[in-house]
Amino acid sequence: MAASERPAKPQAVLFACGMNAVRSPMAAGLFGQLFGKSIYVKSAGVQKGELDPFAVAVMEELGIDISRHRPIDFEELDDLEGLNFDLIVTLSPPAHHKALDLTRTAAMQVEYWPTVDPTGIEGSREQKLEAYREVRDTLMAHIRQRFGRAGGGNE
Repeated sequence: MAASERPAKPQAVLFACGMNAVRSPMAAGLFGQLFGKSIYVKSAGVQKGELDPFAVAVMEELGIDISRHRPIDFEELDDLEGLNFDLIVTLSPPAHHKALDLTRTAAMQVEYWPTVDPTGIEGSREQKLEAYREVRDTLMAHIRQRFGRAGGGNE
């Protein structure tokens, strides 16, 4: 997709998944590394889980520290700061349904990026880490394709 065809960059992006424990915090961390504070980013889940140590480990491989992330659900995020996002990127079917429900009362764009949940992968530690790396790398590719690179001229 050429920069001229890419949708305009939003001012505030929310990444959402089921438990806010793996995919959405990884996506928010990757997004933050690329765009810093130029675009506000948060993550939330339909429910609150516990931050996954494999997610922390594969993000550390890129120098991104998500270890202080505390999972939050949509309702808690709304109570704390509101849901004033231009764009919600959903990474799981439950998060997508929740975000679409929010569009009934708020003007926000919703995009669905179906993303594998690596938590069910069986095998050795290295096999599990590889599954998480694949999710991380897929998210990075989606972010770059959708938003370009920081300073990439489509501001």
